[in-house]
Amino acid sequence: MTPSSTPGRALVVGATGIIGQALSTQLVAGGWTTFGLSRSGRPQPGVTSVAADLADPEALQAALADVAPQLVAITAWTRQDTEEENIAVNGAAVRNVLAALEPARSVQHVALVTGLKHYLGPFEAYGSGDVPDTPFREEEPRLDYPNFYYAQEDELFASAERNAFTWSVHRAHTVFGFATGNAMNMVLTLSAYATICRRLGRPFVFPGSELQWNGLTDVTDADLLAEQIIWAGTHEAGRDQAFNIANGDVFRWRALWPRVAEHFGVPWEGFEGEPRPLEQSMVGMADTWRDIASEHDLVEPDLSRIASWWHTDSDLGRTVESLTDMNKSRRAGFLGFRDSRESFFDHVRKYREAHIIP
Repeated sequence: MTPSSTPGRALVVGATGIIGQALSTQLVAGGWTTFGLSRSGRPQPGVTSVAADLADPEALQAALADVAPQLVAITAWTRQDTEEENIAVNGAAVRNVLAALEPARSVQHVALVTGLKHYLGPFEAYGSGDVPDTPFREEEPRLDYPNFYYAQEDELFASAERNAFTWSVHRAHTVFGFATGNAMNMVLTLSAYATICRRLGRPFVFPGSELQWNGLTDVTDADLLAEQIIWAGTHEAGRDQAFNIANGDVFRWRALWPRVAEHFGVPWEGFEGEPRPLEQSMVGMADTWRDIASEHDLVEPDLSRIASWWHTDSDLGRTVESLTDMNKSRRAGFLGFRDSRESFFDHVRKYREAHIIP
């Protein structure tokens, strides 16, 4: 695969997720014959849907028998109660997918999406111990904690050596993108939160830590991440490398939060003494959202498929600085960027146009 070659066949694992949808859309637009693997097999425009459970090797082999992709992107993971379980389940998912594709011998490049827990540690030991200085750089060694990202990488590296394909790893920060039923969707979660606040006459309260309110942070636009994956799979400089992927700018939530509140027409409150998590303040709001969905004829009345309170609390509640260095990617030739503020409101617009929020 080179920039001048005719696009071939691509497989997106986790095609209905926040990253998978963005990547599938770009692949289709670029002329790739695109297959989207998910548990539900939910259809997407221009994508041949494939339904299978990543935990079922036999089902995967049957579902992927005739796909024969050249480019594979693994964008899915499943949250478990402990990191030991995360390692077992998510490491096996990568192993099972790549094993199912081995017989066709078609794979030329595999891209794996991970994230900043590579540098910060798993949920169970997040930000503790010997965390590297920011901005995080790709050459930092692994932490001395079990981490499912490391397990996924090891499965990727072993299969690449065995099957002679190239690979790339894409370490994203908090992703701004378009999806429902996704475990890590801050834009939609905050949009739902603001909508509920407006409905109930509540202030739009920042739920996170003092550091996240006052400090600098960065995020990753899903469309930018998709661009980097395709670039890495079609350029020599992208092969056999791990790359950070963030928008290339920084911002403070204390500056963006009032803009979000103004956009949704609600009063706001910043950090005041201690975090005020959404998982607590949004308990019992399922019926409120169902009423909102009915009144505005929204397509998704189930709040659990709209908002991921726990993940937004985790991101906004950090007590360690999280900034990403993009120089390696730039030196290699990937020069994409986004304005994070524009990214947030662009995805809000998409959710409105899709009648997911009022």
